[in-house]
Amino acid sequence: MSKAKKLEFRPNDYVVYPAHGVGQIVSIEEQEIAGLSLELFVVSFEKDKMTLRVPTNKATEVGMRSLSSPDVVSKAMSTLKGKAKVKKAMWSRRAQEYEQKINSGDLIAIAEVVRDLHRSDEQREQSYSERQLYEAALERLTREVAAVSGDDEVQAAKQVDEVLISRAA
Repeated sequence: MSKAKKLEFRPNDYVVYPAHGVGQIVSIEEQEIAGLSLELFVVSFEKDKMTLRVPTNKATEVGMRSLSSPDVVSKAMSTLKGKAKVKKAMWSRRAQEYEQKINSGDLIAIAEVVRDLHRSDEQREQSYSERQLYEAALERLTREVAAVSGDDEVQAAKQVDEVLISRAA
């Protein structure tokens, strides 16, 4: 069974690691750690100038997954069109929930955060922490949209922006 799991990802595949977003598997390597031989996916996050080594047998356990299907991307886009659902809970509680959604790696949950925290020009200014969460969610969303559609991030950002602006109109 573990053999089938290992073959799920191959070098040059784009994957989503929940806590970091979209990365690319550079290679699969063997390393000896604490006397044990481990097979690791080497995942590169170009934008963050970061490399992550994930044990192949733990990849799905930690939530590493393939890119979303175009279906899921269009669901995420229609989620953006929806009306913002802002709970009346204290900001610290909401911020925690947003953070969890962003780090879940679930594209639709990330789209919900973008939708809920998006402000049009005539709305009140965002607080610093609101803006930080919004930008983190927006970046994750646009990176995955870009990777799925094969466009560059600028094009994907434009696409997301158009959806958000059309909602406000």
